[in-house]
Formats: sequence, C-alpha cells, structure tokens
Amino acid sequence: MAAAQGHFSDHSDGDRGTDQTADSRETNPTPPAFRRAVDALRSARLRPEIEIDPTRPPQRLAPYAYAVEAAVVDGEEDLADGRLVLLHDPDGHEAWKGTFRLVTLVRAELEPEMASDPLLPEVCWSWLTGALEARGLSYGEASGTVTMAGSHYFGGLADRRPATQIEIRASWTPREGPGGVPDTAAHLAAWCDLLCQIAGLPPAPGAPGAGTVTGAGVVSLPQRRGPQGA
Repeated sequence: MAAAQGHFSDHSDGDRGTDQTADSRETNPTPPAFRRAVDALRSARLRPEIEIDPTRPPQRLAPYAYAVEAAVVDGEEDLADGRLVLLHDPDGHEAWKGTFRLVTLVRAELEPEMASDPLLPEVCWSWLTGALEARGLSYGEASGTVTMAGSHYFGGLADRRPATQIEIRASWTPREGPGGVPDTAAHLAAWCDLLCQIAGLPPAPGAPGAGTVTGAGVVSLPQRRGPQGA
C-alpha cells in the first residue's frame, strides 16, 4: 500500500530554501544535480501522520542547502519532530566522501519506563541505520549523537510528571546514483520512518519492516495514546 502524499507548503522551483542570495543565483546557477535532489525531496510520498514544510537551512555549511522540518501529529499534539537538511558541494567534501550530505535532528518525549533503559541510546541509533537499510539505501560516513535529558518540576509546576526527551543528531552521505544524484526521496521516507518510530507509531501497512519482528528498524517506542492509525 502506498503511503499518503506528504505536503510541502511552498511552490518554488527548488531555489527557495537554499542559502544562496539572489546575486549568487545570477552568477552561480543552482547545479542540476542539486535541483533534481530537491525536486525528489518535494515529491516524496509520506505517511498521513507526517506534517512537513520547507524551512530556512543553516548557513555556510555548504554552497547549497535545502531543509525541511516535520512533525508526527496526533490531533493537536506533536508526538515527535525534527529537521532534515540536504547539503551539496559540487566540488566534493573530504569528510563526506561525496558531494551530498544529509544532516538531521529528531526529538521526542519518552515514556518513563523507556527513559530508564540504559540501552536506549544504542537502540535509537540502530533505528536510524535500520530505517535506511530497510529501504535498501546505501550510505557512508554516518556519525551522530543520542542524548537524553530529564526534567523535574517544582513549585507552581509540581503537578507535572517528570519528563525525559530523547534527541538524535546525525549525518550521513547518501550514495549517488545516475547523474550524481542520490535517491533523496527514499532517504526522506526512511527519515520519516525513524520519526514515526520514535513517536511510537507502528510500521505502516506495506512499509519496509511492517509485519516482521526482526531487524533494528521495526521496534518502536510504546504507543503513547492507544492504537494509532497507519
């Protein structure tokens, strides 16, 4: 079953959202490989629980950049959120070992029983690599951090229960396909699989890993509010 079409709010030609200025676009047109990679991101088919929009990318990380932010939404509540940035350097980057790089931040609040698991950081990292591998994606030079931060409330906030947030920061080099363009749509879909997984949603019917019990990419956080629709 195909996932529902995710929604991007802007209707630009692919230059909007890059860190180029208007003057630089006139003298240094957007490389075709980067334009095609951005177009693929914008055409990706995503789960209906995902709300996604372009956002301003970070500056000076690469000559060309495009970014999206997304959230897993249940009614009025965000279960998890994050940002994915596509970087491109036509001349290549020694640390990337390629001309493209994907950089991400993913965040979610944990249930108390999960926050106490000492193996959770390793498991969360395996969710990222498992999401990429479940979709058959080749990548290299993966690196990142998994951070847990706890909050306890006092005084006027003492009625709130303690909360723990988990944060995954990571980057990886997508393998380039024909024309030097990586399959950015599939990488975005894998990233959204991770976002849904950390939000506690079950795999969507027909998605990679759905209906299986093996592999790091199919174990989710406990669902936060009863059964979630796929």
